[in-house]
Amino acid sequence: MEEFTEEEKNILKPFVTDLGKPIFCLVNLPEVVKGALFARYSRSPKSLKRVLIDEFVNEPDTGFKDLVNLQAPNTDNQVIAINKAEEFYDRVLIGYGDDSVAELGGAHLAVEQVSQIAAKFIESSRIGISPLEKSTRYIWFDKKVNGEYMYHNPKKIMNSKLRGIYTETCNLLFDTYSKLIPAMSSFFKKRFPKKEDISERGYEATIRAKVCDVLRVFLPAATFTNLGLFGNGRAFEYLLTKMYAHPLDEIRSAAISMHEELRKVIPSFVRRANDEEFGKMNQTFIRETNESMQKAVKNIEKEPEKAEEVTLVEYDKDAELKVLPAILYQHSRMPLNQIKEIIKNLSEDEKRNLVKKYLQKRVNRRHKPGRGFETIFYGFDILANYGIYRDLHRHRQLTQEPQDLTTKHGYDVPPELIEAGFKEEYDKCMEKARQAYEEIYKEFPKEAQYVVPFGYRIRWYINLNLREVFHLTELRSQQQGHPDYRRVAQLIYKKVKEVHPTLTEYLKFVDMNDYELERLNGEKFIDQRLKEVKEKYG
Repeated sequence: MEEFTEEEKNILKPFVTDLGKPIFCLVNLPEVVKGALFARYSRSPKSLKRVLIDEFVNEPDTGFKDLVNLQAPNTDNQVIAINKAEEFYDRVLIGYGDDSVAELGGAHLAVEQVSQIAAKFIESSRIGISPLEKSTRYIWFDKKVNGEYMYHNPKKIMNSKLRGIYTETCNLLFDTYSKLIPAMSSFFKKRFPKKEDISERGYEATIRAKVCDVLRVFLPAATFTNLGLFGNGRAFEYLLTKMYAHPLDEIRSAAISMHEELRKVIPSFVRRANDEEFGKMNQTFIRETNESMQKAVKNIEKEPEKAEEVTLVEYDKDAELKVLPAILYQHSRMPLNQIKEIIKNLSEDEKRNLVKKYLQKRVNRRHKPGRGFETIFYGFDILANYGIYRDLHRHRQLTQEPQDLTTKHGYDVPPELIEAGFKEEYDKCMEKARQAYEEIYKEFPKEAQYVVPFGYRIRWYINLNLREVFHLTELRSQQQGHPDYRRVAQLIYKKVKEVHPTLTEYLKFVDMNDYELERLNGEKFIDQRLKEVKEKYG
């Protein structure tokens, strides 16, 4: 092991989790220092600890001692130290690629009081940013602040004659949602009385989730939510660039606020988004391309045809000829084309046996197929309610492209609302929303989306590989999931199995059953865990 003097050990101790081992974490360092440190490390024969001492701590020109004032409890001192990061970045990283280095530092960012429309756009990053969002399943959305429900009021609508119909419709949707909370709670408690095998906490949480699942169809897309984001600098930079180019005022405004806060912690990694010509050119490219395509589609647009909820649009016809060579390749010395020729001459039983050997050891859904299953793709056209889109949107290892939210495709009616006797009231709300949408759309087509409730259907395209089919369908069909997205996951499974029965023989953890209280077993499990924690810690 590398030797350090006592003085060097004292220098390193605040910044590494272990002084002696070759595997350790960096702590108490600004993100820009971590990124720059790893960048220098990649071009040095020295260990990371030695680079930290020789080229950062003991090198006066880096300004390292000023930067690590981040440890000081005074917030002003932290901000001053971060401001010095720009000079540090420029000094240390001459000759390094900004993009790759910006992936080595990150930030935790809270984004609160944004609409569902804005939240979905912010969360659309495929990699580099991990989002968490306020749940519509465990939290009531009936609260008011200063006498107003929590939803976004677009400036263009608020400054126009359409203000009245917009606020009137949103308030009606929230009023009805709020009024039905106790009514639907009573309905479900009568229908599903508490049993002895679940605690009072678990029972109340199960009923709450069921009520939330049903009533979320009333919530307009303007409904405020809160996001927690953790991402690297490169991902944040590209997200900000896209947000600055967006046609909605709310999203551009959020970009300004997010950029302002990120400048306080990772300034060098996000500066190009809007502070340099590089970012502005990217914004122009995105904005002008979108505007061009919107004009182009008007020339070919026709009345949409009727479609199923889930339509398999395209898939690989020669799937086995792609998958089987891919799963053999890493265990062989032959070139891929040679393996393909061998596979062509195998019998169906021999091909099936290869798949069996590849997947027969799966005993639960967390046993993922290997990357050989990433070689074939499926394209789905989905027409489902906006609530389902929000749920499935969380999957990022695939391509999802939504159309704008509209009332044109109709809406879903939760069967429980019919059984409880509230369908007529629901229909009136949805009709009011439709009228408001169509009126607002004439003048503000993008802003009209805000008034559309979750119950209305949206169309979106999903392109995913077979490995992700395993993950999505087995996860989203589990009992505790929302019944709506469970149905879509089950349909995706059925469509894929129809065209590729051999390759999906071991896609066996899709739950095709129906349940009445989806969260019941989940809450029982939480009860058991609470009991174990209490016994362990007192």
